[in-house]
Amino acid sequence: MTADGQLDSISGIHADRVTAWFAANVAEATAPLTFELIAGGRSNLTFSVTDSARRRWVLRRPPLGHVLATAHDMEREHRIISALGPTEVPVPEAVGLCTDTAVNDAPFYVMSYMDGLVLRDAREAASVSPEVRQRAGLSIASTLATIHAVDPDAVGLGDLGRKEDYIARQLKRWNGQYEKATDSPTAEMTEAFDRLSGTIPPQQGAAIVHGDYRLDNCMLTRDGEVMAVLDWEICTLGDPMADLGLLMVYWTEADDPFAALPGSATALEGFPGRSELIAAYEAASGRHVADLDYYQAFGYWKLACILQGVFARYKAGAMGDDGADADAFGAVVSLLAQGAISYLDRAGA
Repeated sequence: MTADGQLDSISGIHADRVTAWFAANVAEATAPLTFELIAGGRSNLTFSVTDSARRRWVLRRPPLGHVLATAHDMEREHRIISALGPTEVPVPEAVGLCTDTAVNDAPFYVMSYMDGLVLRDAREAASVSPEVRQRAGLSIASTLATIHAVDPDAVGLGDLGRKEDYIARQLKRWNGQYEKATDSPTAEMTEAFDRLSGTIPPQQGAAIVHGDYRLDNCMLTRDGEVMAVLDWEICTLGDPMADLGLLMVYWTEADDPFAALPGSATALEGFPGRSELIAAYEAASGRHVADLDYYQAFGYWKLACILQGVFARYKAGAMGDDGADADAFGAVVSLLAQGAISYLDRAGA
């Protein structure tokens, strides 16, 4: 607290105004509140909120600036977890949404705090046994099948997005975002975009597509079961194979030439390999997995587009101070573009 009695704020949070919002909208919250940036967020900013009785919540808000159109939609993300709450998909409880930008300069929403494991990297994954890692991988696969089994219309999400032509729409969207985030598109990214656009497989139905599904966007129990799927900001409706393809991109194996993230947890002993995840997904979903090399190529390219945007925001100082090395993102974008071309070659595209 400052000398004039005002609550201390941190970057991204106006503590006095947000505390007043909590007082009006979260009945059990007891001031004063303390706020802490949770490490690991690479797009929206995520904060833990603790009240005087040590009750805790999580607050999500957009980056501090340079927000791309249609991205970082707090109302949309709040709507999705609210709709999925009654289903078998594990999500935090939606507590409240604030769309009044006078409160905190941008919309935000609050969800329940869940005490579980988030294995962001190999160091954190090394703290659990190989048996827990194995269980986590299989749970990740079956939980993705659970997401794809939800009928969007039945849970009020039928208008979340167009159901048809998902990949074509995604290619257009992310290429536009990529071009806004760089002054000089690379030859590899352009080639991958052109080849992806010209060889789109037939869509396998329409499902809720998370859009960024991976190990560290899931919270695990101590036994390795998924207890919450997080970060729904780019969720929409479309081709479920795109989620599986992107999961394969993130699911780095030992000696992977196109490791999406340095120090990936999934290269450790115990985690099932990609083929095991695919088999587990097929068994849980009843879907036949086809054209996965194409979808993995699309995943590499899409992730490169996302990280180019993250790179640009870090360079502009819009992501807060979470200790990340901004320059590392630029190098990974190039590697991912090469991965996209390699998997397009494998797919014969």
